[in-house]
Amino acid sequence: MALRLIELYLPVTQDISKLKEQLAEFPVLAIWEDNNTETRSQLRIMADSGDTGEILDYLEKRFSTVKGFRIVLLAVEATLPRIEPKKTKPDEEQKEKKREFRIGKGLSREELYNDISSNADITGIFIFLVVLSTLVASIGILKDNVAVIIGAMVIAPLIGPNVAWAFSTTLGDSDLFRRSISSMLVGVTVSLIISILIGMFSHIDPTIPELESRTKVGLGDIVLALAAGSAGALSFTMGLPSAIIGVMVAVALLPPTVTFGMLIGSGHVSLAFGALLLLFVNIICVNLSAVATFLFQGVQPLNWWEANKARRSTKFAIFLWSFLLVLLALLINKIF
Repeated sequence: MALRLIELYLPVTQDISKLKEQLAEFPVLAIWEDNNTETRSQLRIMADSGDTGEILDYLEKRFSTVKGFRIVLLAVEATLPRIEPKKTKPDEEQKEKKREFRIGKGLSREELYNDISSNADITGIFIFLVVLSTLVASIGILKDNVAVIIGAMVIAPLIGPNVAWAFSTTLGDSDLFRRSISSMLVGVTVSLIISILIGMFSHIDPTIPELESRTKVGLGDIVLALAAGSAGALSFTMGLPSAIIGVMVAVALLPPTVTFGMLIGSGHVSLAFGALLLLFVNIICVNLSAVATFLFQGVQPLNWWEANKARRSTKFAIFLWSFLLVLLALLINKIF
């Protein structure tokens, strides 16, 4: 059981005892009260990581206008004595099972935003990882070595911008949307430039199986990209290692990009078109399934006006991605 400690700071004028009674209705595991100073009170709330979201929403809605209000969320590595899950009544168990089936026991919206937004920035480390993964993927493709290609995908530099793109769409966050798009464009551009240069100065054999397979698009590629997008979203919401799930996203994005660049650089324009088509299909599918996964898990803004904006952006994104996917599927059916 992953635990979180919520530290709530309030002016002493707030009724802490009444708040503790109200918090008893939430799935909290333990509550401690502490008066730090003559002007401020502190309340510590222990809860399962999957239950922190609704607790944080309640506290923010109630105290957001109170001067001096602050919440700090901390990950708990261990606690002694151990905290055992509370026993629930049969009817409550059924409600909990339905809730878990829909949104799972994932991270809170605030934790998600902090983790995902930090991966949407263009930094020197990000560009360096893109360069490394492109070089390794290029070598793996040219040597027809699947293990080397997987090694490039473990680096997974493109998982952050793609998941941030879908997450910003789900929340209707314009700032995060612009940052994620910029990071994605920079990452793909850097990868393309390097792979084009490799294609220009290397002998590219278009019959290499690992290269040739990425110049054709089929139903299996669409299913793979849809699974990759869902896995990428889940890697963040469930707190899974991004390097592991990053393989799923990278397999859909990095190899087609590298293949397209090397074929363009070596003058195989007709074959490069197939790789470009695969890249477009993968980007559409990854974002479509990632948005759907976030929606299925109940990720949404706190305030109603933000929720309305998020619903509009999400509906538009799902319609646009679905429409483009159908068009590309029809084009693929004619070409291949």
